[in-house]
Amino acid sequence: MQKKGMLIWNVLLSLVCVVLLYLQFSGGVGSLAGRKSASSLPSGPFRMAYFEMDSVAANFELVKELKAEMLKKEDSISVEMDRMARNMQQKYNYYQEQANTGVMNQAQSEAAGRDLKNLDDQIKGRKQALDAEYGDFVMRRQNEIKTKIETFLAEYNQSGQFSYIISYEPGLFYYKDKAYDITADLIKGLNEKYKK
Repeated sequence: MQKKGMLIWNVLLSLVCVVLLYLQFSGGVGSLAGRKSASSLPSGPFRMAYFEMDSVAANFELVKELKAEMLKKEDSISVEMDRMARNMQQKYNYYQEQANTGVMNQAQSEAAGRDLKNLDDQIKGRKQALDAEYGDFVMRRQNEIKTKIETFLAEYNQSGQFSYIISYEPGLFYYKDKAYDITADLIKGLNEKYKK
């Protein structure tokens, strides 16, 4: 589940980058009246910085905390599901023993079948609820991390030296100039702000 969450996070960031690049090179969106004329665009070189998302994920303390919380929640879900499965297995064994010894009549056997079906439905329902709760938790925390990164990058680029700051994803970009790698600055700044 942890890998799934980080994969979703990386895909979302990649899609945002692609959309931003498309809008930059296609001239953006909106009416012609809302667009800036070529003479009002800032002069100077177009610069794009990037950061290595996997390095941020490995070194930003808040991401490390999220991973630990995710593992704790996954373990908790696993423990609860195992407990419910053991309880159902015990009931099944009990009913099976009763049926084998001939203690159960037809009505009791049908009631036992309904009881086991209800237990199975409860387990499935609880699993769905826990998975939904877990997914919501991961999404909220990932949005929190994304917001912290965006806020820091806005402060970092107050001078406006970069037109875009993107997250590098292997396979999406084929060349990167290390001169524009701000990963170390980003990790240092995020951790300093987080400690406060």
